[in-house]
Amino acid sequence: MAQYFEAHPDNPQPRLLKQAAALLRQGGVLAVPTDSSYALVCQLDDKAAVDRLRRIRQVDEKHHLTLLCRDLSELASYARVDNRQYRLLKQATPGPYTFILDASKEVPRRVSHPQRKTIGLRVPDRKGLALLLELHGAPLLATTLIPAGESEPLNDPQEIRERYEHQLDAVVDAGACPLEPTTVVDLTPMYLGGDPQVVREGRGSLQALGL
Repeated sequence: MAQYFEAHPDNPQPRLLKQAAALLRQGGVLAVPTDSSYALVCQLDDKAAVDRLRRIRQVDEKHHLTLLCRDLSELASYARVDNRQYRLLKQATPGPYTFILDASKEVPRRVSHPQRKTIGLRVPDRKGLALLLELHGAPLLATTLIPAGESEPLNDPQEIRERYEHQLDAVVDAGACPLEPTTVVDLTPMYLGGDPQVVREGRGSLQALGL
């Protein structure tokens, strides 16, 4: 039975999010609100939790998972980032963007893309999630909470609780999220002097990135 934490969207209670962070450290999988939609999250270095996250979402190892980072310096620890890429990342963080980059050795091979050795990374702009990341003290592995066979992410924490109460360890309710997913940009072509490739246009403005 999933625990249910009702956090204030603008002034999240640290006491509740400390409990959520403790569940993550124990190998939990949680549903949390982001600046684009609700997402499933777990610890990066917990194989059993990562496997559970994939089973709940019903995606295989080729599905790009995303690392949620506290800030840009943390993001750069988990990916190879050159000066051109860094300048673009600085424009877009925090915000509703996911960037595909070459994973560094800090990322376990089982969570990077098996052929490309890439990982999705982002710095979300949502107070409750930022505090959870701070309390956890490390990035969280995430995937958008889209039920199997459906195309839209879930937005109602009560519905998430009802549908997943026997699969999740907790749901963090901090109000509704936007239904629009993140904008996804592949930055790996920039290593060879190429241009960023837009994989998916979503909530993040491409114009703000000059794309």
